Amino acid sequence: MTALSDLTRRPGGTFSLAVVILICLLAIAAPLIAPHNPNAIAPAQRLADPSLQHLLGTDHLGRDIFSRLIFGARVALGVSLAVIAISLTTGVALGIAAALSPRAIDLFIAGMFDIVTSFPSVILALALVAVFGPGLGNVVLLVSIVFIPHFGRVARAQTITLRNSPFIEAEKVLGAEPWRVILHHITPNIIGPIFVLACMDIPVVITIEAGLSFLGLGVRPPLASWGNLLNDGYTYLDQSIWLATFSGTALIVATLGFSLLGEALRDTLDPKLRNAL
Repeated sequence: MTALSDLTRRPGGTFSLAVVILICLLAIAAPLIAPHNPNAIAPAQRLADPSLQHLLGTDHLGRDIFSRLIFGARVALGVSLAVIAISLTTGVALGIAAALSPRAIDLFIAGMFDIVTSFPSVILALALVAVFGPGLGNVVLLVSIVFIPHFGRVARAQTITLRNSPFIEAEKVLGAEPWRVILHHITPNIIGPIFVLACMDIPVVITIEAGLSFLGLGVRPPLASWGNLLNDGYTYLDQSIWLATFSGTALIVATLGFSLLGEALRDTLDPKLRNAL
């Protein structure tokens, strides 16, 4: 409770936490909350303005925008969490392994991290998906590859700092197995920075997924994604502003919420910054 109270006292902490909780609830309960089938086509009601029947209006096929935005939240959150889970697990494992390996192996893995991170995340993800093809599965897998070095570099740096610590040296003297040292001493001490990085990477992944879907390289219709909703809204912007407006707003609010939450968590979990304030 102390950590939660400290988080909500940070600038943007309460707002960001509320936004993230709302998005999670919408994603989980989408089938229960959505008033219409998100893929139900009604040509007679195409590009309708907001009304009691369709709270945010309809798209060019007469589909309910509100329902598609809710299901789009499920895609955005699902893709981002899957990407973060894969890249975090793989990156942390590689980072710890590199820091505890002989120098040649450490330099090789660190070099691979540097090569990948030398490219902008968005450009690299776009290039990989363009080569290997669009689709939900490919987006998750290929974007995960882009983010593995983010976690690997942090895990490696933290492990290098910890590996010669007195308590770890004591465990080695007592004959502790390497896996025991990793699980009981290294991982618990690096999980804070890793968790903060994960929260700050989620909005980046959401933006990348939306961008890929906007370009037709991500989630394929009729599955709702904020990116392909933006694409539809842009196409019919001269006939109706609602789809572009609401899908763009959803994307902005989601990325802002997760970004502010990551910054608030960073300030809360960083003892030096907390003591300085």
